[in-house]
Amino acid sequence: MKPYSKLTKQKDFNTTAKVLHWRTMALITVQYSIGWLMPDVKRGTQLTRLIGLHLSVGSLIFPVVLARIGWRAMHSVLQEPSSDPPPMRLVARATHWALYTLLTSFPLMGWATALSKGWQVSLFGIIPFPLLSPAGAPLGHEMGDIHQVLSWVLIAVVAIHVLAALFHRFIVKDDTLRRMLPARR
Repeated sequence: MKPYSKLTKQKDFNTTAKVLHWRTMALITVQYSIGWLMPDVKRGTQLTRLIGLHLSVGSLIFPVVLARIGWRAMHSVLQEPSSDPPPMRLVARATHWALYTLLTSFPLMGWATALSKGWQVSLFGIIPFPLLSPAGAPLGHEMGDIHQVLSWVLIAVVAIHVLAALFHRFIVKDDTLRRMLPARR
């Protein structure tokens, strides 16, 4: 087992890291698409098919992100380009941990919100999740408000992440972006 703090000079992220990265991206894209199409969730909102789908996709994001964090903790981390100044490396690390924090807390906030509305949360209507709090729980309503505000924060953090990758590709002209892209055959 390799400690998290150990850096490696290998050139690319391994296949598992890439699959988890792009699966997370795909799930987030689907999740935001559903979120913009579904009705606003406020007092008295009934559980609709789109809201149920949003809850199910959110419940898929959670284990994928946990797997990413676990994988990262158990494997060496690629060394940042030595040409990056220390403040840029700090921003890169902070952005990654902000992504991990937001993506693990969002499903939990959504779950709490759904439970506070009295909705049964399940994975695509097949696997029901336990009821951890009663309907009408004030904390769940607050989590819904926070969930909505932080959804914009997540968009900003993702934008920083994408723009940084493009900056490395087109301005710095290094391999940062290529290291995470699927291998070409």
